[in-house]
Amino acid sequence: MELTTKQITLFIGVLLTGLSAGLFYAWAVSVIPGTRRITDLVYLETMQSINKAIINPAFMIIFFGSVVLLGISTAQHYQSGSIFWVLLAATVTYLIGTIGVTGMGNVPLNDALEVLKLNKFSLNELATMRKEYETPWNRLHMIRTVFSVLSFALALAAVFMNSRTNFNQ
Repeated sequence: MELTTKQITLFIGVLLTGLSAGLFYAWAVSVIPGTRRITDLVYLETMQSINKAIINPAFMIIFFGSVVLLGISTAQHYQSGSIFWVLLAATVTYLIGTIGVTGMGNVPLNDALEVLKLNKFSLNELATMRKEYETPWNRLHMIRTVFSVLSFALALAAVFMNSRTNFNQ
């Protein structure tokens, strides 16, 4: 069996979306609980460091590649009936719920944190800053986690629909 460009695009789009959803889920169930156990200064310093480190090619390929390949796959399945609509839902869900929430919510919080010279603040000020950052950041992270997992589930459903369609032909 020879794979088509359409099948390869769908496969890679689903793979990248799954990796993105997995990253966000793993963060939610490991990093967030772990950071609750550290002091305010260490938490804020850690988040400053992570926010710099996450901007790398491997993350960017997964984060943005998901929506690009889902979008291409959606266009390729334009004449495919319900598969098209499921892929469109996966693409829009990821674009708005993952990229949109990150860009409009988490990134501005990260940018505001980045400019702070943490060693110049009192313990009380650090506690306040942490609360003002951590609470909304974690809430936004949960939203993007749910949307990325939903997008992955929809994209995976499209794969099953596609394989069933191809099998019946």
